[in-house]
Amino acid sequence: MSTPSPAGRRPRIGIGGVCAPSSTFSPHRTRYDDFHVIRGEELWERYPWARPDGGLSGPAEWVPLVHAEAPPGGPVEPETYDRLKTELVDRIRQAGPLDGLVHDLHGAMSVIGLEDAEADLTDAVRDALGPGALISAAMDPHGNVSRRLATRLDLITTHRLAPHQDATARTRERAARTLVERLVAGKSRPHLAWVQVPVLLPAERTSPRLEPAKSLFGRLGSIEELDGIVDAAVWAGCPWADEPRCKAAVVVTGDDPALAVEQARSLAKEYWDLRRDFVFPAPAADADTCVDAAVASRARPFLITDSGDNPAAGGAGDVAYMLRRLLANEALVTGRATALHAGITAPAAVARCFAAGVGATVRVSVGGAYGSHGAYAYEPYEPYELTGEVVALSAVSEVGGDLAAVRHGGVTTVLVSRRKPFRTRADFGELDPREYDLLVVKAGCPAPELYALAADWQLALTPGSVDQDLPRLGHHRLERPLFPLDPDMPAPDLTPELL
Repeated sequence: MSTPSPAGRRPRIGIGGVCAPSSTFSPHRTRYDDFHVIRGEELWERYPWARPDGGLSGPAEWVPLVHAEAPPGGPVEPETYDRLKTELVDRIRQAGPLDGLVHDLHGAMSVIGLEDAEADLTDAVRDALGPGALISAAMDPHGNVSRRLATRLDLITTHRLAPHQDATARTRERAARTLVERLVAGKSRPHLAWVQVPVLLPAERTSPRLEPAKSLFGRLGSIEELDGIVDAAVWAGCPWADEPRCKAAVVVTGDDPALAVEQARSLAKEYWDLRRDFVFPAPAADADTCVDAAVASRARPFLITDSGDNPAAGGAGDVAYMLRRLLANEALVTGRATALHAGITAPAAVARCFAAGVGATVRVSVGGAYGSHGAYAYEPYEPYELTGEVVALSAVSEVGGDLAAVRHGGVTTVLVSRRKPFRTRADFGELDPREYDLLVVKAGCPAPELYALAADWQLALTPGSVDQDLPRLGHHRLERPLFPLDPDMPAPDLTPELL
């Protein structure tokens, strides 16, 4: 289908894309202002290898288009998506003939009214480029690879994860380098051996820090070294979206179709066979069990991650469930033990705290800023009426807006005016997490700085729009059977399809 650039001419390659990992269970909505949009030569900061002095500038002429990225959140509003798609397509058309495109995606973007947003976007991109250009997609392993998406791509890769933790930047560069090498060598589209695996697990259970994911992902580099193979990739899929495309996937790309199919089948079978062995990277239990264990422990600070409302995975960040559980613990409510809990999105409560000032006693409603109190059927999420002393205020930050801390008994609750994850010591402002017995953050796996700070850690299986207990979310549109929703399902047909 695709043809290389004419011999003797440097290929012209565009760069662009749209990234917005989403939870369809979140009442939050991702709007245009949530996106960081960069255009033209601003893209060189994101893609340094394409700069005039970059490592890939010699063999190719790079054409920067537009890239838009939003932090994880609720589904994207249709008007926002249409605006971003239109700009990307228009810039492709205005760029003139392109031999290729580095398609910078995530893979877990959901758009209200669409069933497969990345495939829809890629359809439009393919139509604008024409059939002769090669599209090389760089994706996140927690995205989804539907058949519709894969058929519109020529090359596709995602993070290798093992033996080293490669960053998204490394994946983007690999996608670009593979595309350049192919165009310069005058090679056409390779074969894609694609197969979906009916397993859908959260990222916390497929962490490459632990087996079996470490060894599974560790195979990918050695497969790519085989003669006739271009790339090998595995996706875990996105469990926070209720769409038929959501499941694990394997794509092996190669010029040897039989070998690509063989390796894809092997990876898919290994993933399926290991499905029950993927574990959380820390002890996981309900909130009360985690709180009791932390209070009883001598490890200080003891970290608990409030995983079900994790804003870094798309959670609304407005669920007060964990606050209720902390203040239901006698040692914490009486102040015999202390906890720092961050950070609940509550803009009205933050404004009240700022109006009252440090040292004032306030009564504020916490929870449900985006409507989470009415979003879930399996447990009530009514806002919590928090009374306490304002102990800290921090003015607007670039990401999290205003911050206010309210202390009740031994529990200090950090409220924020905008959704934000807490990843570093600096995120807490003047509050020092090391001065508390418990540190509770809305997260799945803690960021490296907090992980290093903690003396011990447990993962709380709390409710929310990114609930790790998938059956509680109430999926209705996934293709079934699917593990772990159907734990006793029969073995699937894992024969790869050659695209």
